[in-house]
Amino acid sequence: MTTTVEKRHDIGRFHILRLISRDRLALAAVIFLVVVIFCAVLGPWLMGDLIDKPNFRARNMAPFSFSQGWAYVLGADTLGRSLLARLVVGAQNTLGIAFCAVLCSIVIGGLLGLVAGYSRGIASAIILRGADIVMSFPSLLLALIVLFSLGPSITNLVIVLAITRVPIYLRTTRAEVLEVRERMFVSAAMALGASHSRILFRHIAPIVVPTLVTIGAIDFATVVLAESALSFLGLGIQAPQFTWGAMVATGRGYLSTAWWIAFWPGLAILLTTLSLNILSSWWRTYADPQQRWRIELARSKKRLQEKRT
Repeated sequence: MTTTVEKRHDIGRFHILRLISRDRLALAAVIFLVVVIFCAVLGPWLMGDLIDKPNFRARNMAPFSFSQGWAYVLGADTLGRSLLARLVVGAQNTLGIAFCAVLCSIVIGGLLGLVAGYSRGIASAIILRGADIVMSFPSLLLALIVLFSLGPSITNLVIVLAITRVPIYLRTTRAEVLEVRERMFVSAAMALGASHSRILFRHIAPIVVPTLVTIGAIDFATVVLAESALSFLGLGIQAPQFTWGAMVATGRGYLSTAWWIAFWPGLAILLTTLSLNILSSWWRTYADPQQRWRIELARSKKRLQEKRT
């Protein structure tokens, strides 16, 4: 039985990979994100001290020059530091902060949503009113106020980004729980004397988690943009650590003389968020049984064209 289930999972994975490989846009997004993740994981080890090592001979050096070595192919900043090395290492902080913020918001919002959806008393009302208060403020403005009050740091940045995204997961979880708790298996568990915590975490939560993970993948791009905006305004991560947004902020004063200092990290932010949006849109279509035929139809059309040629 276990072997049969594992085979089905393997077939499902190969089926998804085949469908992605036939969609050039989704495949390009996957390849780019794999490269970015590889840079985030192994970037500091590969680049060594190039990110902090000044080279005044290469100060504001233009891109596509190998006079100072391959590491300066994208140019250098105002202190002669390699922009390629800083882009690779900056991916770790940018993606790491966004991942921690999304994970915290999923956990907090999911737990509060489980309670708000399952209970029908004052606890549910208090949680929903708290979510309404958070959503009544523009997320970027709320983040600016909190960071200005508490001071910029990685911990505060993660907390602020997580708090601004919690209402999304809270309301989604509550809506799912309101529907799931009326199903027959939940009523059977109640009739058998199962505790509320067991019903929530053993019967309802496993059904809700896949939806939260999907929303988290879609929301990841929004959090990356929010972090970049806060770092650009000087309320994000502080020197000597840096993110792509902080690199853009550093280069904004040299746009007329050394445009590449701000251009490359800005392009990295653009391509990362675009790839995440493309892949999340593809996955949303694939995960919906009523919309999956669009992907399957595109695949069958391509097979017919290949047979004709």
